[in-house]
Amino acid sequence: MNEKSAMIKDALILFVITVVAGLLLGVVYDVTKEPIAQQKAKAKQEACANVFAAATAFETVTDPSGAVVSDNIDGVDIDEVMRAIGSDGSLVGYVITVTDHEGYGGDIQFSMGVTLDGTLNGISLLSISETAGLGMKAGDVLVPQFADKNVEQFTYTKSGAVSDSEIDAISGATITTNAVVNGVNAGLVYFRDVLLVSDSL
Repeated sequence: MNEKSAMIKDALILFVITVVAGLLLGVVYDVTKEPIAQQKAKAKQEACANVFAAATAFETVTDPSGAVVSDNIDGVDIDEVMRAIGSDGSLVGYVITVTDHEGYGGDIQFSMGVTLDGTLNGISLLSISETAGLGMKAGDVLVPQFADKNVEQFTYTKSGAVSDSEIDAISGATITTNAVVNGVNAGLVYFRDVLLVSDSL
């Protein structure tokens, strides 16, 4: 077998391996696509329930074109908005999914529940990859501090919170604290300036 024939044979073998691998990946994708989608939907419903226990159903807010409502406020992405529906079928508030890009380890995504009077029920972390032992304490240290607060905006402090609008920073993780606080504030701005305005029209 000459060198040219050997190269053609090797190329054909490589081509066959690539085609088979592509087909196998396609099969794996088809098999796992539905379970992954179901898991994401379940996680979304659980996050909504965590921040809006009084609601019995959640409906995705869309714009007139049918697209899911999203926006960007001061570098914070408003990824999704869900209407929180009470047992009588009335609107009781919103669940807003927010991504702040200024975390120490990257994006921090969470859902926040806001009642129609502006009370923040709380937040539920969806994705965070901060430093272990520092920023990863956000779930234990920061999340509980936002529950049941009705303020226009939050600030963080390193010297002990003295009002509802102040959040105690995580020791040694100011960047993480700042990212979460900014994300919550962006969500509150979106609630007041966009959602309340659109529902009053």
